[in-house]
Amino acid sequence: MAEKRKIWHWIALVILSLIWGTSYILMKKGLESFSPYQVGALRIVITFVCLLPVALKHFRFLNKSNILSIIIIGLFGSVIPAFLFPLAETRITSSLAGMLNSLSPVFTLLFGITIYKRKAIKSQIAGVFLGLLGAIGLLYTGSFTFNVFGLLVVLATLLSGISSNEVSKVKELNGIKITSLSFFVTSPVAIIYLCFSDFSGPMQSENWVRNLCFIGILAALGSATALVIYYLLIRDTSPIFASSVTYFIPIVATFWGLADNEHLSSSMLISVILIFAGVYIINRPDFFKKRRPVSDE
Repeated sequence: MAEKRKIWHWIALVILSLIWGTSYILMKKGLESFSPYQVGALRIVITFVCLLPVALKHFRFLNKSNILSIIIIGLFGSVIPAFLFPLAETRITSSLAGMLNSLSPVFTLLFGITIYKRKAIKSQIAGVFLGLLGAIGLLYTGSFTFNVFGLLVVLATLLSGISSNEVSKVKELNGIKITSLSFFVTSPVAIIYLCFSDFSGPMQSENWVRNLCFIGILAALGSATALVIYYLLIRDTSPIFASSVTYFIPIVATFWGLADNEHLSSSMLISVILIFAGVYIINRPDFFKKRRPVSDE
């Protein structure tokens, strides 16, 4: 029997889709002045600073029973993807990155079954294959070659799938505690990188202050705020339902991409529809079940 969803669950999905759908264009703007590694590191460090007071307040909740999960959530859900997405956007459009991110529920289910021993039925497995087929369509560039940089986004969604499942294992912490502590323990990687990074070039570029502000918005909203909401949603519902936000992220990302003169081809549209169909089936375990006819009495 399907769980009853509360109104705030759906409101949270809409808010997350608007925030994360906008994050791809913000990364693109940040790349106009900074390297992809600087964009990723700045995003992580700014988020770390925003969440530091919260992390220090809740530091006592970090213990031997949850430290490994917190590290996995931080690295796989935030730190590594923060570098992968801007690196991918040096060669693919922001709208395509948003479309590929819709694979998150597919990998969330796939790793839920294979690693976290969650139960799945045939319709959900069919949804996984349909979603992967759509991803292949988005990555295919002709002559049996694939966009390698698009695969970086696929890798990011794969890692996110592991992170989402891991969040549901941490029973004693809520969304804001998980987010703040995960950045607290994993952000030193980005801090060390920034200490040795050369900003002389970026600071000579046009509009570097504006582009730095875009990265700041990306960190404060796209990481700090959105992840708190996302992890809270996972804890109150399930990893699969929370990752359904990717229904809407590509729509928002595509809107911003078109506004920034990016091209949307018919093949891309067909491929993302396949992914949407797969995600829909994943979230409808009874999709292939026969409906009993209602008898007249």
